[in-house]
Amino acid sequence: MTATRRLTAILAADVAGYSRLMGADEEGTLARLNAHRRALVDPKIAEHGGRIVKTTGDGLLAEFPSVVDAVRCAVEVQRGMAERNVTVPAPERIEFRIGINLGDIIVEEGDIFGDGVNIAARLEAHAEPGGVLISNNVHDQVRDRLPFAFTDLGEQLVKNIARPVRVYRVTAQQKPMPDAALPLPDKPSIAVLPFQNMSGDPEQEYFVDGMVEEIITALSQIRWLFVIARNSTFTYKGRPVDVKQVGRELGVRYVIEGSVRKGGNRVRITAQLIEAATGAHLWADRFDGSLEDVFDLQDKIALSVAGVIEPALLAAEMRRSAARPTTDLTAYDLYLRAVAAFFPVSKEGISEALGLFEQAITIDPRYGPALAWAAICRVHLDFNAWVEEPESNRRKGIDRARQALQATQNDPGVLANAALALVQFGEDIGAMIGLVDRALGLNPSYARGWYLSGLIRMFAGRHDLAIEHIETALRLSPRERMGQPLTVMGTAYFFKRRFDEAAVKLLLSIQDHPGFPPAYRALAACYAHMGRLDEARAIVTRLRAITPLVMPSNLPWRNPEDRELYLSGLRLAMGEAA
Repeated sequence: MTATRRLTAILAADVAGYSRLMGADEEGTLARLNAHRRALVDPKIAEHGGRIVKTTGDGLLAEFPSVVDAVRCAVEVQRGMAERNVTVPAPERIEFRIGINLGDIIVEEGDIFGDGVNIAARLEAHAEPGGVLISNNVHDQVRDRLPFAFTDLGEQLVKNIARPVRVYRVTAQQKPMPDAALPLPDKPSIAVLPFQNMSGDPEQEYFVDGMVEEIITALSQIRWLFVIARNSTFTYKGRPVDVKQVGRELGVRYVIEGSVRKGGNRVRITAQLIEAATGAHLWADRFDGSLEDVFDLQDKIALSVAGVIEPALLAAEMRRSAARPTTDLTAYDLYLRAVAAFFPVSKEGISEALGLFEQAITIDPRYGPALAWAAICRVHLDFNAWVEEPESNRRKGIDRARQALQATQNDPGVLANAALALVQFGEDIGAMIGLVDRALGLNPSYARGWYLSGLIRMFAGRHDLAIEHIETALRLSPRERMGQPLTVMGTAYFFKRRFDEAAVKLLLSIQDHPGFPPAYRALAACYAHMGRLDEARAIVTRLRAITPLVMPSNLPWRNPEDRELYLSGLRLAMGEAA
């Protein structure tokens, strides 16, 4: 039979003082042990989904698919043995010692082998009569799932195991229950804990604390986020922190923690975003800089952290909402599901997203973010000819954008999305630039806001500024949805007649976002002006598989020279493709 490997919970048990008991009464000891096995031990193992691998004279080895079930089984066996021994004289009592480990094992012909098994056996040998010892990896899995007390016995050297094993004693009494958790707010909530000063220099505490204050301030500018104030989070300074406990005590869904390390005139800041309820890491990164201008460095890092945290939090909220039953969806849940459907842009995705946004608006007619995103959906339907009644679609898009601005005065996302929709549908571009600038004033770390600002500047013919703003967007959110920003940057280079640079950016955009028609149009026009007509024709062919509209009539560019360069390039590409 071929040996296989798997991860499993291993329970090892034996009888304390078995040789003494057998020496005093061999037949009686064996009879009592078998009776305990039949009445208590074997049924408990089966009840908790375990399998007895093998037995020895005084003990047994069992495996469980669930480490929680293994520990629960061990505690119930020890409780049961204590009850069965109440009337038995102390010298005659049979008492088990139990060790539990979670490890990778080798399975061969029904038996199990490996360090995972050996550690469980060594823990059992260290346990007291009637006791249960578990390894650190078991403790990590069960400490918040079982109502037992765990005592940290530190790292122990065990026989034939090269590395020390951290050991915990399990006792059956109920562990102290935490104070009642604060209720979560009705929007995503986050706490930024004091960062650790890893420099060994107490004088750097001012910089570390100032860094955290700047991050809190930057996050507070994200209007859809509930951010805990500094005075509450700094009560954890200098204390060992359990993020799950922080989540309960502060009533937050997410926690940021980090550290600062200084070397010479350089400093490195690390930060990580954690889901408080599960302890799961959602994002981590590091930032390096020079201490020549401390306050400038603090500002830059705070903006960088806030910029990458926003899309990471939005993605986490989408996953959380997706797990909720469809019978219990709020306007916020529908909004999250719509944003998830929107990206990456496609005809089917935009239609699904619009339907979900409209459902959210039906529940809450003044839900500004849903109104603004519904307008953005209609922009894509219009520009890509994915709608049968374009005039009706445009009117509805304008109405939704204006309703969003009336409903929400100071939300950066609403301002920026509404500005783009209204520009696309022909409103005054100067006024819309004012709206997007206001959005960035409210939240300078808003990566999508910088992207939309670059897009609108490109529509206005301000190509250098468009490229600068797109670079800022990509710097703030370097891992999220690069396709559309690269399309804008490539198109801006195209209008500057820097065709080689434009083609590189547009090709990267298509690779990242292959269903986005504007990238194909711009690349086809670019290749045509470069004289690469065969490649331009091939791009048009790929475009027609996405949308029937190669030559859009409602171009948003206000500069006539830009419009002519774009349209003439497309005409050349289409002429070759005909």
